[in-house]
Amino acid sequence: MMVRLLTRRIIPAAFLAVLTAGSSVAQFPRPGRGGFPGGSGGGGSSIIRLEGGGWVDEDTVQTARETASHSTGTPEWTNPPGFEKDVFTFARIVFKSRANQADWGRTLGWYVDYPDADLNLSYRLQQLTTIRTDPDGRVLHLTDMALTDYPFIYAEHVEGMVLSAKEVEVLRKYLLNGGALLINDFWNIHGWTNFAAEMQRVLPGRNWVDLPMNHPIFNCVYHLPRPLQSLRMPTLQFWNRDYDPKDPNSHLSLRDRGPESEEMHVRALLDDHQRIMVIAIHNSDIPDGWEREGENVEYFQQFSERIAYPLGINLVFYLMTH
Repeated sequence: MMVRLLTRRIIPAAFLAVLTAGSSVAQFPRPGRGGFPGGSGGGGSSIIRLEGGGWVDEDTVQTARETASHSTGTPEWTNPPGFEKDVFTFARIVFKSRANQADWGRTLGWYVDYPDADLNLSYRLQQLTTIRTDPDGRVLHLTDMALTDYPFIYAEHVEGMVLSAKEVEVLRKYLLNGGALLINDFWNIHGWTNFAAEMQRVLPGRNWVDLPMNHPIFNCVYHLPRPLQSLRMPTLQFWNRDYDPKDPNSHLSLRDRGPESEEMHVRALLDDHQRIMVIAIHNSDIPDGWEREGENVEYFQQFSERIAYPLGINLVFYLMTH
């Protein structure tokens, strides 16, 4: 298998030998409750209030492990001595968002589902495959000199993303040289339009393509259910437990997420060799299945176990090996 390499980065060998117990995910035990110190407090524009009421300084934070869980805790694990760098690292990107680019009445940004989603997915990836993962995760700005050490980067709620001229330049170089960006959990036509315009600055002239269900993203490790709309996930707090997919007047979410938010899309920007540079999951809250896996047994069984973790593992495996 040919693997495209970024300068100064090595793909862990474990990615070339992924093994799983079967084609479906067994129900996982709840992770232990984490006791990690919270983020920095105080004033200033770099101090961000998180979903659970904690705080993080987006100018100084470097790992997800530095920030306290706001759900049911996050698992802890270690890797064999001497192999600390031979791992996959979940790297979340810090970015600025425009004011008033809101989803259901709030302006959201890079920190949604953080840090629980990052650490829970990393743990499940290590638990369910032969891939070793970084137990701390990574948080970084696009202008961080270490960016090219991470072939996979991640961002959420990009409806109001604003990139500086320097960030545009750095991200373009990163993507064209083999990096991959996964975008998750953003909603409605306005959110898509704003994000797509920002990506046109990064990769001018590139057109989005909708990935069909026979794409390996949906089948490379776990075979996911069809059609694509069966992979839609609601935010736990807004989940309509009485949703009937056969009823066109029934809605999966109890809260309106904006115009044209009822249809899920998985779209990609490809390079000249048809490699995925950017993949965007639109109108589905996949990371809530990672973040809130211990909060509701029914939600876990229906969404985390069946959709969020299998798709997350497929995405990481595919993007890291293509």
